[in-house]
Amino acid sequence: MLIPRAAAQYLRKMAKSWPIVAVTGPRQSGKTTLVRAVFPAKSYVSLEDPDELEFARRDPRGFLARFPEGAILDEVQRCPELFSYLQTRVDAAAKTGLFIITGSQQLGLLSGITQSLAGRAGLLQLLPLSVDELKKGNKEVKNPDTLLYQGGYPPLYSRNVSPANWHANYVMTYVERDVRQLINVKDLSTFQRFLKMCAARTGQLLNLSSLANDCGITHNTAKAWISVLEAGYLVFLLRPHHTNFGKRLVKTPKLYFYDTGLAAWLLGIEDAKHMAIHAMRGELFESFAISEMLKARFNRGLPSNLYFWRDNTGNEVDVLIEKGEHLTAVEIKSGRTVTEDYFSSLVKWRRISGSAGKQYIVYGGGEQYTRSHVTLLPWNRIAARET
Repeated sequence: MLIPRAAAQYLRKMAKSWPIVAVTGPRQSGKTTLVRAVFPAKSYVSLEDPDELEFARRDPRGFLARFPEGAILDEVQRCPELFSYLQTRVDAAAKTGLFIITGSQQLGLLSGITQSLAGRAGLLQLLPLSVDELKKGNKEVKNPDTLLYQGGYPPLYSRNVSPANWHANYVMTYVERDVRQLINVKDLSTFQRFLKMCAARTGQLLNLSSLANDCGITHNTAKAWISVLEAGYLVFLLRPHHTNFGKRLVKTPKLYFYDTGLAAWLLGIEDAKHMAIHAMRGELFESFAISEMLKARFNRGLPSNLYFWRDNTGNEVDVLIEKGEHLTAVEIKSGRTVTEDYFSSLVKWRRISGSAGKQYIVYGGGEQYTRSHVTLLPWNRIAARET
């Protein structure tokens, strides 16, 4: 059964405003399924098909001429030559929603849009399934440890496949195909070790020198490989907020995985019971919560407005949500039982910043309520918070 995607509504809206709509996101996040469901009347062609790819490269005009009413072009970043011809085509047609293009590599797709399709393409970023999407698709996961272990990639909810087997094949495919397209990785085992070292640093400040030393690579190589993981939507860097309240700020970003199921596999977590007692559970829960906030933004075509805040004395807020001049502070706690410690960072934040903005604690429990001017949100109600 097809799980309804929250982004479908925005995708239809974009197609009424832009000649080209671009959908990007990690492999297997459901991009193709989404665009074919939203635009069933459009012709579909995948540039993963060697014959179609060769046709597009050798004769871009002839390739596009087959689609007088436009088409869905899947994995279009594999043929950068097409972008300038798409520009000419949509300028001549002067229609909205003519071409729907998808790509699983930010670098190829976004650079093509920036160089050739600026002002002609709307962009949607599609991440794996959110908690709300799983609920609406009757695939709700009621145990947070199960969800942290399994993650949100759609095939895990539509096929009878174990998370361990699926993630193992996913990493193998990703390394073999996508990484080699972007960079020259001579030793795949070193890159896989790099991936696992990144998973072990989930929720930590990014220290490229330490990461490079642990993997036996140079600092510049580690920097390039992080960029590749970002481009493939495997990891994201949460930037520190620039607000200064008289204290020196930390300027280093934090490293997170978009999908905790993938991170859990890289960490060798074997099942939900293992997740419940694993030393990295808190960091993975934090990664999950922030990813849910990003999904709520991206599914409405909005860019990230998330930051963290930390000064040199150790005061920290897990997430600051910036809306104009207003800042919303969010602390993330994986435990099910609320204690006074949960509020300490927000109390310090109020005192240091003088902010009267909204404050939340996302936690591992199941009840939503307000206490000490702070709204406590269960792990499966993160979307209830304003984004």
